[in-house]
Amino acid sequence: MKLSRIALTGGVAASTVLLIAGPAAAHVSVQPVGEAAKGGYATLNFKVPNERDQASTVKLEVNFPADHPLSSVTPQAVPGWKIDITKSKLDKPLEVHGKKITEAVSKVTWTADEGEIAPGYFQQFPVSVGALPEDADQLVFKAIQTYDNKEVVRWIEEPTAGGEEPDSPAPVLKLTAAAEDGHGGGAADDAGKTDDHKAADADASAKESSTAASSSSSDTTARTLGIIGIVIGIGGIAFGVLAGRRRSA
Repeated sequence: MKLSRIALTGGVAASTVLLIAGPAAAHVSVQPVGEAAKGGYATLNFKVPNERDQASTVKLEVNFPADHPLSSVTPQAVPGWKIDITKSKLDKPLEVHGKKITEAVSKVTWTADEGEIAPGYFQQFPVSVGALPEDADQLVFKAIQTYDNKEVVRWIEEPTAGGEEPDSPAPVLKLTAAAEDGHGGGAADDAGKTDDHKAADADASAKESSTAASSSSSDTTARTLGIIGIVIGIGGIAFGVLAGRRRSA
């Protein structure tokens, strides 16, 4: 009986924590897939929860930081959503791989076509970006969420100096230290390999496979010869015993 009461009390407490923590955490946020290293490229997921019980989210606008423009912004297609990309002229052109970039993406808008974010659900909107700035520790993406009842929620408040979260916080991306080679890690390392490197890797792999196969073949041959030797030895012993009996007779 006491255990049942304890379990019930614990369950109510856990539910209370979830209810209290839920609304505070239910805002548009951004998270990288892996790390977002300074000077590298990353895939970002903008997570949009639906906070209303009687309305669905039908539009998301994400504004990219003007103080740190990104030369490459490529959103991933999301089923049921239409994507619009807005570009703006740069006050100071960017130089990327020897080329001058005079404009950059300033906003990406997702509008529900056949899909929407219903009450109690969330949706992620992936975007590939780069190169991330080397002179910043974080990027702030101001977002605007629109519901089908015409309600608009602006997630545009930047973090305060004291570290307290504002009522309508903007999504903030924390940047990690730059990689030693100056590029983002993970899949980008494999993608940056030349054909010669890939061929060398393939050749090394083939040699390892050949060595393993040769070793396996040698082991099999040795085992076979050993078994044959044992059989011959047993046959010799049996022949000797039989010959001895004949002589005694």
